[in-house]
Order: sequence, then structure tokens, then C-alpha cells
Amino acid sequence: MRWKLLLRPSWLALTAVVFIFAICCYTLLGPWQFDRHRERAAQNEAVSSSFGAQPQPLAAVLSENQTPLEDAEWQRVLIRGTYLPDDEVIARLRTVQGEPAFEVLTPLQTTEGSVVLIDRGYLRPDDRTRVPGYAAPPEGEVQLEARVRMDERDPGNRDAFADSSTDGELHAYSVNSQVVGRATDLDIQPGYFQLEGGQPGVLGALPLPQLQAGPYLSYALQWIAFGTMALLGWLYFTVRELRPGGALAGERTGQEKVRRKSVAQILAEDEQREEASTHS
Repeated sequence: MRWKLLLRPSWLALTAVVFIFAICCYTLLGPWQFDRHRERAAQNEAVSSSFGAQPQPLAAVLSENQTPLEDAEWQRVLIRGTYLPDDEVIARLRTVQGEPAFEVLTPLQTTEGSVVLIDRGYLRPDDRTRVPGYAAPPEGEVQLEARVRMDERDPGNRDAFADSSTDGELHAYSVNSQVVGRATDLDIQPGYFQLEGGQPGVLGALPLPQLQAGPYLSYALQWIAFGTMALLGWLYFTVRELRPGGALAGERTGQEKVRRKSVAQILAEDEQREEASTHS
């Protein structure tokens, strides 16, 4: 039976590759891009809705030690307290508007007694790619307007470290309240707060994300299409091989082995026929 041709190792290997690829497209790659599209849509909605909303006191948005959730991110809050400049940490390996940058993270003790992490903004590296000089935060009690942000996740879970080239200045690889808390022995509330422009202690105010949907939905649809095309291609070649003259057909009963012609042979035969018709 010709169905036995499909049990050959080469065909089984091809079938396994096609189905594994299609499964990955449907269950991993496509859903991953759909999730990114939903995240971007939620972020755009949160940022756009915050433009017309009045800033609320921090306690009205987040209770003490409450971890910010996605529905609270980008909300504008009012924070009153005192900066703790001795516990400042520099976030390195950052990019702002496509250019390298550092971000300055300064804990602040609120008038209620809790400690929060303030992202004062960004600095451009100096000509030696080091942290340039920058203004210290103001002394005494200040009132800030900032946006709620969720802690970043560092895949390597790296702690902050003291940079010997800058007199022991603390550096970190992510903007994360727990990383800063471990380095400074402070009990910092989860999440951090990104300063608005014109606020006390702000450096280069970080820009808000662009309100664009991004290419994620089209990427997701492309992965679904790739998986579908792989299955349809496999089905097409399977049907073709089950017909007489398929590439998997090795020997014919009572006939000689059939070989497919190469492209070069076909072109050569076409040229010979054209020459024969010309001379005739």
C-alpha cells in the first residue's frame, strides 16, 4: 500500500518538524504576541486616562506596603516627605529615547512614616561613559507629583553593588524597590514613583511611553499564518506523494525505478526542442 511510504524515517522526521513548528506557533509564539498587544493596549489606556485625572494622595491609591498592580500603574499621586540622599542608587544600562542613560533612584520618607522609592529622572553619560555630576535633591520636606510604576524584574536577580570607581556609589541593573531596600537596609514600599517634570528634585524627566499599538497584533497573526501554512504545505505534499510518481516512491512492481528530472535536464530538453523546431 502506498500509505507505507509515509512511514519512512525521513517522512516521519519531516512530519514531526512541521507539527512541532505549528504547535509552537499556535500555543507559544502567537499567544506571546497577543499578550504583548494586550499589555500595550492596557498601558496606553492607563497613560491616556491619567492625562485628564487629578493627582490623588498616595494613601488613596496605594495602602502602605501594597504592591502596585497593572490597574494602578501610571496613575498620578501626591507624595509629601523628605528625601534620603545618602541612600541614593544609580540604575545603569538604561536607554531613554534610544540613547544610553542612567536613572537616579532616591528613597523618600513620607510624612506618614513609610519609605518610597523616587525615580528622579535620567542623566546622560559623560565622555568617559560614567555618571556625570548632578544636583542633589532638596533638603527638608517636599511635596511631589509622580506616577505609580511597578517594580522592574531583572532576569538575573542581581543585587545593587558599590562602584569603586565612583567612591562607593551604589549601582543597580533594574529599577526595583526591593533591590534598593536590600542595598540600603531600608524597608521600602513595593513599586516606585516616576517624577513629573518641574517637581522638586527632578533631573531629566523621563518621557511617557508613546501611545501606539505597536506591531504585536500583526506579529501574532503572522505566526498563526505561518503555522497554518506549514500544515497546509505538509498536507499538500502528503497527498502528492500518495499519488503515482511521488518522490517517496522507490520502486514500482514490474517497472524500473522512476527518477525525477532535474531543472537543468528540463531546461536542456526545452532548448533541444526549440532548436529542432527552428531547423524544421
